[in-house]
Amino acid sequence: MTGRGPARRGVLTAAGLAAVAATAPQAHAAGPKGGAGPSRWTTSWATAQTAPTATDTVASAGLTDGTCTTHVRLSAGGAVRLRYGHAFGTVPVLIGPVTAGGLPVTFGGQQQAWIAAGASLTSDPVAGLRAAEGARLTVETRLPGPTGPLSFHRNTHASHSVDGERTTSVFLLTGVEVTGAHGPVVAVLGDSITEGVGTPDDADLRWPDQLAGRLPGSAVANLGISGNRLLLDDARFGPGGQARFDRDVLSLPGLRTVLVHLGVNDLQQPPSQTDPAHVLAGYRQLVLRARNAGLRTVGATIAPFGGWTRWTPELEAVRQRINAAVRTGRVFDAVADFDAALRDPDRPSLLLPAYDSGDGLHPNPSGHAALAAAVDRRHLL
Repeated sequence: MTGRGPARRGVLTAAGLAAVAATAPQAHAAGPKGGAGPSRWTTSWATAQTAPTATDTVASAGLTDGTCTTHVRLSAGGAVRLRYGHAFGTVPVLIGPVTAGGLPVTFGGQQQAWIAAGASLTSDPVAGLRAAEGARLTVETRLPGPTGPLSFHRNTHASHSVDGERTTSVFLLTGVEVTGAHGPVVAVLGDSITEGVGTPDDADLRWPDQLAGRLPGSAVANLGISGNRLLLDDARFGPGGQARFDRDVLSLPGLRTVLVHLGVNDLQQPPSQTDPAHVLAGYRQLVLRARNAGLRTVGATIAPFGGWTRWTPELEAVRQRINAAVRTGRVFDAVADFDAALRDPDRPSLLLPAYDSGDGLHPNPSGHAALAAAVDRRHLL
């Protein structure tokens, strides 16, 4: 699993895509009484941004007269509005025209709007659109440009396109907000396991997706970034969890709970963090900031990674000490014991073989299901 950014701010066959699409409800235009629904907005789908590097050719070059088509799987449904972000931008970008579910999106009644560098931009409610719980929603965003480098999420493990060319990246769009959540509203601050590494693209088998499926009416925001750490920033993998917490978590509307799933990269990525006290102090700072915002916190224990290339017995000892402290209940309000959910009982430093995607670190879809099952609904309310 593998961010230094500002602290403030595979190919799937056509048949496979058709099969996946056929299993999911679609967002649809409402009838005459559709309206904008209740006034309480919550996140339903979200992603966290990083700055592009030289190898991210589309994001680093930007677009001129380009169209980004993004396909998102919502958790909760209801009336819909969009949120864009340009956390790592250096110049304003003109956005629009935009459609969601084939319907026009406006910003203060206008078809186009500027998003300032480092800022966010929220649309009006999309007139006539109501999304079903679990619906797939297609958002088409025209960028007249030239945009300059674009803030983006590198790999959502889902298929999108830029001017008709497939990509798994999402550019500028950071969230879809709805009015119909009637269950827990949860943000997951995580790394590549949260992001979905180990699951196939376009299958919606990431553990936050599976968690949402277990919680009718819930809204779950997946804020996983591959390679992300709790403590340190990285040029490719974004600001660490502490640096991005305010922007990625506290800015989300209607949030009730944040689940923190970070720490293994602090251990296994050079330079390794070998003092458990530093990781635990980082967790406690997130908990303090969450509580100041009125949020409940759930902490995930660090899962086994004994089969990973950079594992060492010394790092295993650090992992065990961190997990023991998290399990005491003195760090977070509640605990999701991902270590217990995934470990091989005979060799606890390793993933259970049935849950291993093959690299010793990232769980496969069955492992992701086990993680979703390890989150107690009562801890999210």
